[in-house]
Amino acid sequence: MQYRQLGRTDMNVSVVSLGCWALAGDAIWGHQEETDSIHTIATAIDCGINLFDTAEGYGDGYSEEVVGKALQGKRDKVYIATKVSQNNLGPADLIAACEASLKRLQTETIDLYQLHWPNADVPIADSLAALEKLREQGKIRFAGVSNFGVKDLTNTLQAGRVESNQLAYNLLWRGIEYSIKPLCVQEQIGILCYSPLAQGLLTGKFPDLESLPVTRMRTKHFSTERDMARHGGPGFEQETMAAVNAVARIAAEAKIPMADLALSWLFNQEGVASVVAGARNPEQVQHNAGAGDVQMPPDVLRALREATDELKAAFGDDADMWADRIH
Repeated sequence: MQYRQLGRTDMNVSVVSLGCWALAGDAIWGHQEETDSIHTIATAIDCGINLFDTAEGYGDGYSEEVVGKALQGKRDKVYIATKVSQNNLGPADLIAACEASLKRLQTETIDLYQLHWPNADVPIADSLAALEKLREQGKIRFAGVSNFGVKDLTNTLQAGRVESNQLAYNLLWRGIEYSIKPLCVQEQIGILCYSPLAQGLLTGKFPDLESLPVTRMRTKHFSTERDMARHGGPGFEQETMAAVNAVARIAAEAKIPMADLALSWLFNQEGVASVVAGARNPEQVQHNAGAGDVQMPPDVLRALREATDELKAAFGDDADMWADRIH
């Protein structure tokens, strides 16, 4: 496993981290046995993964509870990252939310406490002041943000410092490359990539639209005629599947599993500190962790970029896969 410095912190995080939303089990992910989740987290640690990302909003706090149970006796080996919900960014609410997360996580300190989404109704300086108070009290070590575009991130940096920005980023969704990623690189803000396999599209399991579960058709890749898409646009279904099939061909020619190829491509992008990959069982987390050792030849990296350039251009400078909340 490779490790990289997160922002300007002293945290050296694994390039593959475990995203813990699916461990909560819900309408999107389906039922999840708690014992499977605990075994998954234990296996992740054995594989060298040291960053575990969750949120108070995942399963209404249940994901945090599972992470807390699983990390008992192992806390000193890992970093815990969690997120405070958009509606809790007022100072008093933020502090209360953090204290509730600490209880669920069964820990005294959260290593990385992130603002899950911006809230235009709460001055960012007020939120950062609350985060600084929590840091002074030893309840958090570092602050980060999630889903912050150039405008919101610039306003944040004018008021204080954050060490990370968690963003949707994958071969089929490259909008952050236009303006957000360059700003993060310039300010030494570590990028944490979520949805690295594009809801499973980059695993090779779904070669056509007919094979894709309807619960995966929630992003701007798909038409709003799909029941779960809420973005209001026509989508880019044919272009998306053309890119998926092109990536599949490149993976076959390189003799690298498609999912490994997609994860490894992200490791090779400037500014990326860690790829937040979800897993629901030990086998999945072992597979994800193994991608950290894949060596990507320059010609394969170039082929992947070229194969998805058209889709990138179609979406343009857009960083929100679901709606239009990132500015």
